[in-house]
Amino acid sequence: MDYFAAMRIFVQVAELGSFTKAAEKEGVKISTVSRCIGALESDLGASLFNRSTRALHLTEAGQHFFDRCINILDELELARHSATSFAQNPKGVLRLMMPVDFGRLHIVPHLPDFMTEYPDIELDIAMVDETLDMIGGGYDLAVQAGALADSSLFSRRLAPLRQVLVASPAYLNATDSPQVPQDLAHMESVLFALKAKNYWHFSQNTLEGTQQFTVQASGKIRANHSEAIREACLAGLGLAVLPTWLVGSAIVAGHLVRVLDAWDVEIAPGPDRAIWGVYPPKKVIPPKVRAFLAFFEQRFGSPPYWDRGLPR
Repeated sequence: MDYFAAMRIFVQVAELGSFTKAAEKEGVKISTVSRCIGALESDLGASLFNRSTRALHLTEAGQHFFDRCINILDELELARHSATSFAQNPKGVLRLMMPVDFGRLHIVPHLPDFMTEYPDIELDIAMVDETLDMIGGGYDLAVQAGALADSSLFSRRLAPLRQVLVASPAYLNATDSPQVPQDLAHMESVLFALKAKNYWHFSQNTLEGTQQFTVQASGKIRANHSEAIREACLAGLGLAVLPTWLVGSAIVAGHLVRVLDAWDVEIAPGPDRAIWGVYPPKKVIPPKVRAFLAFFEQRFGSPPYWDRGLPR
């Protein structure tokens, strides 16, 4: 007995209240319907229907079986749809949200290749640094850098996010280079204007265990964009904690120098900080969303290309 086929016929009989109507809907003979119901009842050891000359009614056992068959057949249909959607050509308008700086540096430059690979996808891009309502705004996907805030959304980790303390060679030549995190308390820093107080959190694994220090950074320059902070740092105006996706190439080129590179540093410790693809909860991910996530996860690489050549 094909159990799924028999279950489907049973559900049709229960919903239509007739062997004849179920046979017509399934395109089979009435004898086939009767045989399937008989096989199910034999397998289950229970009658599924109370039969009369006028109608069919589910027995108590039949009602319990019907309720579970509905769920199983729904899940089967979702599984089929999910599998077949992989073969579908990703297409349609992809409404996409991304941070301004990260998007400009690491999303937009790769869009020509993405559009060549997926010519049937159209992109509607919003570059914003504030958090918007994805579902209310009708967005299909958001790229986020940092810790995830909204647990009601689904997410895929595209790349790790690593932060480093940097300064220009000119600034370090003009000052005494810090040897331990505590030395930073009285040094000039370029800070994020969005934070009332800028704390830098340092950690280091040693043979004696993990050392941790928190330093309150101070400085005369604040900015609300990470690129502005990087430019001020390049100009020799102070130290800054910035992500490697923003300063990796400058470090490799020697325009910026990692400071206290034996220490890990974060501006806001806590949940896993990474580059995420975030999308509304759906049982089946649209092919256009899946295509974007897979493309950029591969394009960023492991480790991501902006971390290659940097010391760990």
